[in-house]
Amino acid sequence: MVDFKEEEIKDWFDQYHQTIFKFIFMLTKDYQQAEDLTQETFYKAYKHYESFNRNSSEKTWLFSIAHNLTLDYLRKQKPIRLIKELFQPQIDKCQLPENIVQLKESSREIYNVLSTLKEAHREVIILRKIKGFSISETAEILNCSEGKVKSTLHRGMLALEKKLKKKEDFYEHSN
Repeated sequence: MVDFKEEEIKDWFDQYHQTIFKFIFMLTKDYQQAEDLTQETFYKAYKHYESFNRNSSEKTWLFSIAHNLTLDYLRKQKPIRLIKELFQPQIDKCQLPENIVQLKESSREIYNVLSTLKEAHREVIILRKIKGFSISETAEILNCSEGKVKSTLHRGMLALEKKLKKKEDFYEHSN
């Protein structure tokens, strides 16, 4: 007899394991660890299936589990490894090589600046701007209020913009 819970978890795994893996990988920058934490996310979902009250989507619930597991892992790491190549642009195959090089340099600059932001700012920017979660979903994943998500995102984007501008000004004055 097939267990309904088991079937649903398998369906969720098929639907979300790639995006959860990518989310964890962007935070840990460790392929093997991201795989392990992704598996652990679905194991915890199975183990605590009865606690899922369906007030949110299963995707939000799974990302919340993944976020908590990843934070626990990162807290144990000294020093915390920062995200690399976070803003990987989608490259048009028809683009000229010099445009591709410029995009890669821009990605690297954004990553370098993003890695200097507070962890809270980085997390909200990743969830909202890269993973595309809504404000309420992000609040649920991070276990905070929607107001906190909005203010943290606003402050994080301002800090990112300010640091990018500072870097741009530095390069203009050094040439």
